[in-house]
Amino acid sequence: MSKAIEVTNLVKRYKELVALDHFNLDIEEGEIFGLLGPNGSGKTTTINCILSLLDYDKGEIKVFGKNMRPNSYDIKKDIGVIMQNVAVFDELTVYDNIDYFCGLYIKDKKTREKYVEEAIEFVGLEDYKKFLPKKLSGGLLRRLNIACGISHKPKLIFFDEPTVAVDPQSRNKILEGITRLNEQGATIVYTSHYMEEVEQLCTRILIMDRGKNVAMGTKEELKKMIKNTETITVEIPLLEEKHIAEIEKLPHVYEVKYDNNRLTVCYSGGKHNLVRVLEYFQNNNIGFGRVYSELPTLNDVFLEITGKELRD
Repeated sequence: MSKAIEVTNLVKRYKELVALDHFNLDIEEGEIFGLLGPNGSGKTTTINCILSLLDYDKGEIKVFGKNMRPNSYDIKKDIGVIMQNVAVFDELTVYDNIDYFCGLYIKDKKTREKYVEEAIEFVGLEDYKKFLPKKLSGGLLRRLNIACGISHKPKLIFFDEPTVAVDPQSRNKILEGITRLNEQGATIVYTSHYMEEVEQLCTRILIMDRGKNVAMGTKEELKKMIKNTETITVEIPLLEEKHIAEIEKLPHVYEVKYDNNRLTVCYSGGKHNLVRVLEYFQNNNIGFGRVYSELPTLNDVFLEITGKELRD
């Protein structure tokens, strides 16, 4: 499979701060690729370097097999960018905004008209063509932003936090649209702090921190990198210390917490862990309420790999 993006040994410094530290990245054509990291990890710097919006100190960047430069307009015409901050013209209508951005790449009037109409239909803005942006809700404004970025039918599309501060209905519409773009052949690079979105959409995921690639793989591969493989939670009105100590000794248990009548047992490996816990309760005549067994999520992976401390 051909590479859409190849980043090799990339270094970017801001005086003493090393924003990207010998960073490497490969994205295959046709992927929905998740780029994750805490605030300040280097995600935006990475994207801006790939787009040649930033100079960098060392390394090589190729897009569709060609070296990416500030004047690589033959490559840039095949790239769409939808950034977190909505970037449209307040003075132009929905239609005219999309027409303007499409016109940066598509000069033929008839082709542009066709592409603009298709973009409007794609994001579901048929009833809002003559609206000014200030008359749109947050979700509709996000969808306009997407239409402006995809109207020229790019082969590579960057989505940076496209669902921030939108209602669930708009979020679903946006995520469905991203999936359709990928099905139509576009390679997607997706950044978000909503782990459930990334888990739902992305074929592969890279977690970066402090300018480095710290983990990469499918969601299943990433989940195998962390200690936790299962968490069992049980509602128990009263549990003695001796029982907690004995549960800690069950096979594959590495952590037990009991707080507010809730027992949490964390496992690393093993099968039939829930059966063993329930057998222990039965053998010791311990009454209990609801029981939950949860497998690790991408959020668990992210927190274990990058840490739980707050970031600016």
